[in-house]
Amino acid sequence: MKIGNKLAVKFDFYIFGCVLVLIGFGLAAIYSSTLTNSFAAGNFQKQLISFFVALSALYVFYLIPYSFYKSLSIPIYVFSIALLILVLLIGKTIGGAKSWIALGPFSFQPAEFAKLATLISLAAFLARESTNIESVKDVVIALLIGLVPVALILKEPDLGSSFIFMGMILTLLFWKGITPFGLFLVLSPAIVMVSALFGWYAAAATLLLVVVLLFLFKKKLVISAIVFTINLASAFFVNYLFKFLSPHQKKRVESFIDPNSDPLGSGYNALQAQIAIGSGGFTGKGFLQGNQTQLQFIPEQWTDFIFCTVGEEFGFIGSFIVVLCYTVLLYRILKLAYEVKNEFLSLMLAGIFSIYFFHFTVNIGMAIGVMPVIGIPLPFVSYGGSSLLMNMTMLGIVLNIYKTKNAY
Repeated sequence: MKIGNKLAVKFDFYIFGCVLVLIGFGLAAIYSSTLTNSFAAGNFQKQLISFFVALSALYVFYLIPYSFYKSLSIPIYVFSIALLILVLLIGKTIGGAKSWIALGPFSFQPAEFAKLATLISLAAFLARESTNIESVKDVVIALLIGLVPVALILKEPDLGSSFIFMGMILTLLFWKGITPFGLFLVLSPAIVMVSALFGWYAAAATLLLVVVLLFLFKKKLVISAIVFTINLASAFFVNYLFKFLSPHQKKRVESFIDPNSDPLGSGYNALQAQIAIGSGGFTGKGFLQGNQTQLQFIPEQWTDFIFCTVGEEFGFIGSFIVVLCYTVLLYRILKLAYEVKNEFLSLMLAGIFSIYFFHFTVNIGMAIGVMPVIGIPLPFVSYGGSSLLMNMTMLGIVLNIYKTKNAY
């Protein structure tokens, strides 16, 4: 009993156990969704190999002292930027995005590595004693650290990864203690732009809310006028920014606004995904028995829409277990972030929490039709060696911090 207690102090079995369950569901879903698809033959074996490689990475990062991460913050960031430039030059195009570098039978996605590299660099910058979150200069520097990789990723174009980066940047700024007005200043233009996609009535309503909030913040008239002008410009220029998206990504956004506008085209995946999940019922149709899955109604279901396989073949019970595992995982990481006294480690945990959280919410939101289809995998579950490797690496960092949490 005493040995068990000592192990529990050094290793979070709740986190690790939940991740193993998620990986188990993922392997089962990948096997099922690729069984009758000759194009995806070998994906299950590749994912299994990736799991053991990722497990080794987890072990390595579980042992490395946290000071190692901080010392590499600049080199790893520069290297990740170099990889993002390289993929634009020699990358392989898959699904309309030039996001992959071929490595023999395997492919590597630099954007996955850039998430961790940017997180470490941004956390290291914000944790410096000289960094003042109330300083406009420091906030701008923090935004630049995060937005440089975003700009390169949008060139691929990969809207999904860009969204994850934005969520991580905002989470770290919030965790550092940015003022409510500062957070409003960063967020409001993006919210206005999104609302403008739904029409000018939605944009006008959002701009009215901006005016109300500016009144409540009670800032100087000149500052309020500048902020409102920026938001107004965001609403007008959203159509120009929309042009940066690739044609298939534009159709995905349009189908989110109205999925039935093109049920056999851009809205097809979203509608079929909802049918698959809904048809699973309470207990599911059974492993390898899902009609939507086995008859390949959803293209490349083993990636972004893998939750459909879980919902169809394992039903509400399987879906609930998956959601419960993510809930426990996210709760334990957030709790640890509150408990750790070292600011750099706390910021690292907050960033990892945000990456997992936004992947989880957006992916499942895509599957059930409440989020736009922007190409985001489900962590630990979706097929993808790069994604699994980076997610397990981040998990190793989390478990490492848990092991040493009492030392700080």
